[in-house]
Amino acid sequence: MTTETTQSQVDRPAFDPISISTLEFWSKTPDEREPLFKILRDERPVSWHPPIEGTMMPPPVDGVWAITRHADIEYVSKHPEVFCSGQGTQVEAIPVELLELAESFLSMDGEKHSSLRRLISSVFTPRRLQIIRDQVNNQARQIVDDLVKTKEGDFVEQVSKRLPMWTIYEMMGLAPELRDEVTRYADGMVSWADPEIAAGREPMEVIGQSLFGLRTAAIELADQRRAKPTDDLMSQLVQAEIDGRRLTNDELGAFFVLLSVAGNDTTRNTTSLNTIALQQFPEQRQLLVDDFDGHIHTAIEEFVRWATPVMTFRRTLTQDTVLHGQQLRKGDWVLLMYSSGNRDERAFSDPYAYDLRRKPNPHVAFGGGGPHYCMGAFLAKMQLEAMFRELIFRAPTLRVGEPTLLRSNFMHAVKSLPYTLD
Repeated sequence: MTTETTQSQVDRPAFDPISISTLEFWSKTPDEREPLFKILRDERPVSWHPPIEGTMMPPPVDGVWAITRHADIEYVSKHPEVFCSGQGTQVEAIPVELLELAESFLSMDGEKHSSLRRLISSVFTPRRLQIIRDQVNNQARQIVDDLVKTKEGDFVEQVSKRLPMWTIYEMMGLAPELRDEVTRYADGMVSWADPEIAAGREPMEVIGQSLFGLRTAAIELADQRRAKPTDDLMSQLVQAEIDGRRLTNDELGAFFVLLSVAGNDTTRNTTSLNTIALQQFPEQRQLLVDDFDGHIHTAIEEFVRWATPVMTFRRTLTQDTVLHGQQLRKGDWVLLMYSSGNRDERAFSDPYAYDLRRKPNPHVAFGGGGPHYCMGAFLAKMQLEAMFRELIFRAPTLRVGEPTLLRSNFMHAVKSLPYTLD
């Protein structure tokens, strides 16, 4: 599927008439973008576009390649030797020295990536996973306890936002009085362009303050747990060791940042978007009412496919290559369009149907496979099962209104979602 060529032989094509680079494109709803993605999938699965608009600083590239088919997203994901993550995974031109501080092993490749990932994974023992599961179930129950006492409000604030942050920070052992502040830092890392989050600050100021706040909280907690371990995940992480290697404070801080950001938005937005979908498709909701345990595992896969909370990731070419007849140069950026891949008729039967019994369901909402498959997928699934079990049976009269979406080329995010309980 790839062949090498020299840069001098490569001529840039014309920019595609359907531009995925404009603020206008990302201001559309997912339903409005999908017909455009379908044209690209069917006619120009690897297409050339201007540099993405709305970035903090001009990117050091003359354009970006959009990868829209499911099979191609999987191919790129499984060949990191050609399409690397180590130069960044988003459309921002983040300095390399900051990447690992902000994205941990997400922005690493090869042995460096795998050794850090193995070290972190070693603490997730069966005992630790059971502790986390018990915490998640208890948290979901308490959140719905609070929900059913109300008549109306914002579902994101009352439900969707609470569970992932509560889970992560209780799991890590962060003091309760610090959690709201640290959550605001996590929001700032992905919503720096949102006026409400920025509150008059420049984008780099928002990100800098957010990154500093998250890392400071993590390193202070790590130092405390080295001095006085308790039964939490940070205590396990500071003691974890493989072949004489332990995690440094920089690595612990970066992992805490990654966990705070990735572990927050995926579950939060999947919960909100599927609460809307279950209202729109009551026959699918009834499946869970009639046999929750029998359907919830396939339902969760459909939840994340339908929502696709992470819409794009970037890879950078390490060598010249050819994909679908397009000549890509070393150093080029490619954008994996997960939203498009999860509606690809080549991979899914009736992809526009919301089908909680869909099987197989080879969605790319946790990545397209390969070494960078989402490490936290198990936690997201655990949280979604616990939360929807509580919502389905204990809040049957829940009704939600029109969502307010975040304009973003990265996250399919719901800023607010009004609800009522009859």
